Amino acid sequence: MGTSRRSFMVGCSAAIASLGGARFKSLTFGAQPGDDVLVVLFLRGGIDGLNWVVPTTHSDRGRYEQARPTLAVPASGSNSARSIGGGFGMHPAASGLRNIFQDGNVAVVHATGMINNANRSHFDAMEFIELGTPGEKSTFSGWLARHLSALDLPSNVPLPAVSIGNLQQTSLRGSIESVNMSSISSFNLDRGPYQWRDQHRAALRSMISNGNSEIHVTCEQALDAIDVIELNSSGGYTPANGAQYPGGSLGDHFEAVAQMVKLGLGLRVAAIDFGGWDTHNGQGDNGGGYFSQRLGELSQALEAFYTDLDGNGANNFTDCVTVAVQSEFGRRLRQNANRGTDHGYGNVMLLMGGSVNGGLYGQWPGLATGQLFDQADLNVTTDYRQVFSEILIRRFGNADIDTVFPGYAPDYIANGPLGIMQGSDIPVNLGPPLFGDGFESGGGGGWDQMVE
Repeated sequence: MGTSRRSFMVGCSAAIASLGGARFKSLTFGAQPGDDVLVVLFLRGGIDGLNWVVPTTHSDRGRYEQARPTLAVPASGSNSARSIGGGFGMHPAASGLRNIFQDGNVAVVHATGMINNANRSHFDAMEFIELGTPGEKSTFSGWLARHLSALDLPSNVPLPAVSIGNLQQTSLRGSIESVNMSSISSFNLDRGPYQWRDQHRAALRSMISNGNSEIHVTCEQALDAIDVIELNSSGGYTPANGAQYPGGSLGDHFEAVAQMVKLGLGLRVAAIDFGGWDTHNGQGDNGGGYFSQRLGELSQALEAFYTDLDGNGANNFTDCVTVAVQSEFGRRLRQNANRGTDHGYGNVMLLMGGSVNGGLYGQWPGLATGQLFDQADLNVTTDYRQVFSEILIRRFGNADIDTVFPGYAPDYIANGPLGIMQGSDIPVNLGPPLFGDGFESGGGGGWDQMVE
């Protein structure tokens, strides 16, 4: 990442030199591996987890094929699911992810979701999950915002959290630490001659210098982030290790996060969206078609991101970056008349990173009619909050689970960690939850196929 003299002057203008914020004054430029980063990728629309991580060899294979006579991913042949053990395989379009799984740095948790809180409305289910309070929509902040507030971040962190996309994710609602951007290239003050930009910056700084409200703090943080990113990214970016991000927004967003991680901006949380998973029509027969193309883009972006951050010594960022992939719900077991799948319940969560203990986790409920939720959907046996709680505890040392997920801490203690993350366990805080108690939940357990 080169920096021209001109861009350096833009970045280090008198406006920047006169910063009042302690964060920017004490900033040490350059990447500093070691601070953990959680990247939460939300697959909007309800991805079909049964065609992503597919039953391949046990008795549920027959039930799967019978329910999906045209949509089933083949168990053999050139377009077959790639085995990940335990009687399951990964869709062939996700071969890059499967390779990282084979290396031990991807974990799959099947049959996850909001336990005892089935909801087939996209908007309600997404809001419940992102607020961290299933069944309760009056929560005023998102779970990632509450996680950030519990971290006691150093004062010199210029960019603790980033929301990438046109809108801030609900999970970051209420956070004064989060900056929203559509891309690194557009996150700047580049209108008019660069001499004007200095005056623009100085005027903005002057407007906010005498206030300490949340608005003033947020504006100062945004200006700090713009200054640092514009200073360090003007020379373009070349991914490491030959990583090739796919074209499209998802690849761009992951490339931006990789760049921010390497800039050493103190990033702790990044939220990314990837939609297009509401496959009611023409999902794709025999493992091909639309779903395959969409899943291929997802896999390529995640593989490129991991490859880009992988390295040795000071160039190894994979050990401190964890990617968590989830969706609001899964799809029905049985395909519909339009060769698609309708809204379901249980689904797949996927974790990727150097500190992830790769493998299969959770409790597989089975696909027999009596094992399905409402005799139609894959059931939920592991609450999604159990997965995230382990990440927060073992990677961030955040024991305030009852604040991040109000009412859930007793269930986490009762069920214990899945063992999905490396790191140390600490006592979970059972202090008064932020919004009172009474939120029912449950958990998963060790991987148990429960098959015949």
